[in-house]
Amino acid sequence: MESTPSLRLLPWSSSQGKPCFLVNGGEGGYVSRLADETEARQLADGLETLGRARRVLDDPLSPNVEVRYTAVRLAECLADALRVAESRGRRLPSPGAGVTDEPCGAADGEQPR
Repeated sequence: MESTPSLRLLPWSSSQGKPCFLVNGGEGGYVSRLADETEARQLADGLETLGRARRVLDDPLSPNVEVRYTAVRLAECLADALRVAESRGRRLPSPGAGVTDEPCGAADGEQPR
């Protein structure tokens, strides 16, 4: 039986703004590692931006231009995080593939706590 090649959504777009994919994005390849590093950087940037945004939004005297810039950055970070989530979601096993209704460890005879 021939397997269908898996596609990994990469955390960047083409110069035309179209999504980029990696065929059989197995672990360890250069592009796969670059994508992992980019995703980690994007998520860390989002966390840092969220912290800064909270400070700006908690200050009722923050200038409008600063609030607007904060909103733009939050939107950019949200778009990145959603793309990472979509990419990772596509790589999850399909529902029912190797999934049991038993709690973790129960299949090995271990009782759940």
